[in-house]
Amino acid sequence: MKDKTIDYVLRTTWLAVNKMYNEEAAQFGTTMATGFALLSIDPENGTPSTSLGPKMGMEATSLSRTLKMMEEKGLIVRKPNPEDGRGVLIFLTDFGREKREYSRDRVLTFNNTIRENISDEKLNNFYEVAETINNMISNKKIYNQKEHTLK
Repeated sequence: MKDKTIDYVLRTTWLAVNKMYNEEAAQFGTTMATGFALLSIDPENGTPSTSLGPKMGMEATSLSRTLKMMEEKGLIVRKPNPEDGRGVLIFLTDFGREKREYSRDRVLTFNNTIRENISDEKLNNFYEVAETINNMISNKKIYNQKEHTLK
């Protein structure tokens, strides 16, 4: 693994996780994105549609497609936000809550299996490295945007 770039390891690991979750979700005619959306929606109070994208790290176009499909499958309903007339709240239906529990179980199974096979010390190191990478990216410590502007 020493000859592989950090980017390569991150990308291939995420693709493997993504594939694993999509294979699980496909058994129930859905996708990982739908499961992630179900887990991101507050089951009691609903969630403003505008906060879902940032919460999930999804672009608005992809999120709109996912929400439309979820609504068509009866997993969610959209209701006007009483505190913001322009906004919409996304609520889970009973069917959506049921599928949310299934998604939650899949995520917990993954996490518990990883925790059973990797020491706390190694996991803590993993979290520390991931946090450092995210902070470096967020704070423009890798590519300074000013360096890359065209003159």
